[in-house]
Amino acid sequence: FKENRKDDIWLVDFYAPWCGHCKKLEPVWNEVGTEMRNMGSPVKVGKMDATSFSSIASEFGVRGYPTIKLLKGDLAYNYRGPRTKDDIIEFANRVAGPLIRPLPSQHMFEHVQKRHRVLFVYVGGESPLKEKYIEVASELIVYTYFFSASEDVLPEYVTLPELPAVMVFKDGTYFVYDEYEDGDLSSWINRERFQGYLHVDGFTLYELGDTGKLVAIAVIDDKNSSVEHTRLKSIIQEVARDYRDHFHRDFQFGHMDGNDYINSLLMDDLTIPTIVVLNTSNQQYFLPDRHIESTEDMVQFINNILDGTAEAQGGDGLLQRIKRIIYDAKSTIVSVFKSSPLLGCFLFGLPLGVISIMCYGICTADTEGEVFEHEGAKKESGDRELTDEGSEEEQEEEKNGKYTELSDGELKQKDIMEKKKD
Repeated sequence: FKENRKDDIWLVDFYAPWCGHCKKLEPVWNEVGTEMRNMGSPVKVGKMDATSFSSIASEFGVRGYPTIKLLKGDLAYNYRGPRTKDDIIEFANRVAGPLIRPLPSQHMFEHVQKRHRVLFVYVGGESPLKEKYIEVASELIVYTYFFSASEDVLPEYVTLPELPAVMVFKDGTYFVYDEYEDGDLSSWINRERFQGYLHVDGFTLYELGDTGKLVAIAVIDDKNSSVEHTRLKSIIQEVARDYRDHFHRDFQFGHMDGNDYINSLLMDDLTIPTIVVLNTSNQQYFLPDRHIESTEDMVQFINNILDGTAEAQGGDGLLQRIKRIIYDAKSTIVSVFKSSPLLGCFLFGLPLGVISIMCYGICTADTEGEVFEHEGAKKESGDRELTDEGSEEEQEEEKNGKYTELSDGELKQKDIMEKKKD
């Protein structure tokens, strides 16, 4: 494979046998292979055990499992989208084809525009801008398509200030890249590859992190048709549409169904419906200081964020990181016990039991040592008392001995005195 892969285009799933996500992807991957083969795609579909062929996996920069890559010549394109059959196939067809797809006629342009919600087009001949466009396409082809066309192929409503030009068609209109206002072409395309208003989920937020934009979200319940839920959603949609020229460089707009994900992200408990603005680059977020009643209130809230008067919460400081570790640990423990109480008792009860036994053993050993020391001290004290008593007896015997000696002397003197008298 390593020697012959450059002759073909390969879509490869790098997996690990023990990986749960890899096992979940397996039936989807089988469907992808069958569909690609039936449609006559030049892309060959395969999978590789990255634990058995670690050198090849390391060569292609595999760091986690599963990792999906399209190998084309010397290049390896990493897939970061949803793990569904249609999304994976669309990625393979997009990356396997040419970087820049020409649009030779108005009919072809209209057909492609209907299929793509966001459409990037280079207009003009050979130029440094086209070279830059091709360079950016080689980097961002994993996210979106890139096309080229002549000016006469464009719709009649399009007016270009000059040629060559790079354009994006989306949200029912078009926007022309301006190097002086929009900066680097790669950054501009990365920002503009999303529609102005999105249905936001966790994966979308992850992708929006690369744009550097703030994300204004109406957190609602899609199944709830009450006035408050629909009103907040409409307010965000109106701001995205009517104030695009004011905010599109700094803000992305959308709505999120439910508050579970946003609560885990913010480590907070937001009640829905509500509005929150996320800064995905530093984990800060903003909440309105008063109820959003109209589009004007939302615009004022956004302007307060831009001029720095709105209070930022969260962040990626040390305290927030410690809080995140504690929150994640707590969430993991709760989820384990909810999903499988027996498994939770085993995973967390067994280590606690072992630690308790160790602590009990240490405390018991200390207590027994104290008992032994106390008994030894008591025995030594008893021996000392016995020794002292023996000394007293000896002293008494010596004393009695002295008394005995003195009595014998007195008797001798008495005998001498009696002899003298005689």
